[in-house]
Amino acid sequence: MSSAPQFVHLRLHSEFSIVDGITRLDGAVAKAKADGQTALGLTDLGNTFGFVKFYKAARGRGVKPILGADVFIANSADRDSPFRALLLIQNDQGYRNLCELLSKAWLSNVHRDRGEIDFAWLPDYSEGLICLSGAQKGEIGQALLKQTDQGLEEALQAASRYQQIFKDRFFIELQRAGLPGEDVYVRSALRVAAEQKMPVVATHPVQFLDKEDFQSHEARVCIAGGETLGNPRRRRDFTDQQYLASQAEMAERFADIPQALANS
Repeated sequence: MSSAPQFVHLRLHSEFSIVDGITRLDGAVAKAKADGQTALGLTDLGNTFGFVKFYKAARGRGVKPILGADVFIANSADRDSPFRALLLIQNDQGYRNLCELLSKAWLSNVHRDRGEIDFAWLPDYSEGLICLSGAQKGEIGQALLKQTDQGLEEALQAASRYQQIFKDRFFIELQRAGLPGEDVYVRSALRVAAEQKMPVVATHPVQFLDKEDFQSHEARVCIAGGETLGNPRRRRDFTDQQYLASQAEMAERFADIPQALANS
C-alpha cells in the first residue's frame, strides 16, 4: 500500500484553458506519477473540455483523476472584475451540477467573453461539489487585499455566505506562488478561517509543466490578449513559479501550515 501523499495538486490549467494554460495533459500525468503523486486535479478555466482525455490518461498511469473547474463568479458591483472560485466534483451529481452552472454561465451570463456564474445560482447546484475560495482572486481574497477593517468585514461576510451553501465542503484557499499580495492575503485568510472555524487548503496555480516553459506560457497569454511579448508595460499576471511543483517543494512552501497540505 502506498503511503499518504504529502500534497495533491487541485488547481491545474491545461492547454484547454486556452487563454492562460499550456500544460499538456499526458505530460502532467507523467510528471505527477514520477513524483509519486497518487492523485491529480484538472481544473481548467470555465470549461470541461479536457475531462475525458485527462481521465483516461490518469487512470492509465494509476493516478486518481480529480475533475473540476476554475470558474468566474459575477461581481455585481464591478462587472469588469469578476471573482474566482474553484469547484471540484465529488460524485455524479456534482458533475451534473458543474455542467449546469457552466452551461448557464455561457448561455445567459457572458460578459467580455467570460461565462460568469451568478452567485444566486449556487444554492440550487451545490450538491456534490467542493468549493475552494479562489485565493487572492476570490471574493474573500479581494476583500482582504484592501487591508482595511471594512475589507475584513466584507471577507467575513463573504466567507459566511459560501459556508452556508457548501457547509463543510467550503475551504479557504492558500497559495504561495510568488504572486503580488500573497503574504498579506495568507495572513489575513488564516485569521478569517480561525474566526469562522473554516478549514484551509494549500493549492498551487499550475499554468505550465516545467519552470523553463514560462516564456512559452507568456507568449500564449500575449496571443490570447492581443499583447506583445516585448512590451515592458504589459500586464504580468503570472510568475515562473507556476509550474507543476513536486510534493517536496509544496511541503517546503507550506511547512508552517501543515493542515493546509493535509487538507489537499
